[in-house]
Amino acid sequence: MATNISDRLRAGVTTRTAEETRSLAAEWAAVIPADVTVALHGDLGAGKTTWVQGLALGFGITEPVTSPAFTIYTLHRGPGRMLAHMDAYRLGSPREAEDLLVEEFLVSPWCLAVEWPDRVAGWIPRDALHLGLEIEPDGRHSIRLRDR
Repeated sequence: MATNISDRLRAGVTTRTAEETRSLAAEWAAVIPADVTVALHGDLGAGKTTWVQGLALGFGITEPVTSPAFTIYTLHRGPGRMLAHMDAYRLGSPREAEDLLVEEFLVSPWCLAVEWPDRVAGWIPRDALHLGLEIEPDGRHSIRLRDR
């Protein structure tokens, strides 16, 4: 039986509300390594930004976290960790991600959460953590930590 949060996520978790999703992400934030990229895969409305909001809560970030769809990325500083939140939907290539110079702003310990990572797949580090988020037919959300 899966006992820790990462094991539970590998097995797959279903949430009924946005608050449950945020709570799960906040729990996971406490155990993910420092200086990590989290690639969030899922369709529109699957809960990617909600997951990032939960990461922010887990890092002690109190400012609002919204989708950076138009700004491409936003930076949030917590008492012990920085969160960089990127929405790669409007990017056409890994080169465009490189041109943003996000790495220049990453001060250890950091977490870079990337929505739509497939748009910049060649730019995502090999050791990134990949989460798949889906909407079930009944409206619940499923979340699974996956290999890629």
